[in-house]
Amino acid sequence: MATGTHTVDIPVDVQAVWDYVSDLEKWATSVPAYKEHKLINDKQSIWTFEGNVKGIKKTIQAQVDITEWNEPSNIKFELKGLSDNFTGSGQFTAEDGNGKTTMTCTVNVHAGGLTGAVLTPIIKWAVPKVASRLTESIARKIVVFS
Repeated sequence: MATGTHTVDIPVDVQAVWDYVSDLEKWATSVPAYKEHKLINDKQSIWTFEGNVKGIKKTIQAQVDITEWNEPSNIKFELKGLSDNFTGSGQFTAEDGNGKTTMTCTVNVHAGGLTGAVLTPIIKWAVPKVASRLTESIARKIVVFS
């Protein structure tokens, strides 16, 4: 399993962070390798990612299911690979403190099946970078839009 966690302090209150991260349309394009997404309903969506990893171009589709929605501090989700055999989970948390908010993004991904042995080293390399880049990008956008 690969895990990525990244934390940033944002100079806004927790409600401003919630207002941004609770609206998928505001930050979807911040996900590294994002190509497109399709909303199925308010708790389910299909995401398409496209990128190059070590010279190999790859398109990946994943179903994202929101499993918890606790305003203003926590969103949990599960991932299921549609194009590749992987599963995962993650969450956004926001903690209010002294005029700023500490936001943490955590993503866990597990590759399975026959391709798991091939994908695991790539996932272990990529997932921490994705968590870091996503969190930093969202934080910058929250500051701009708040």
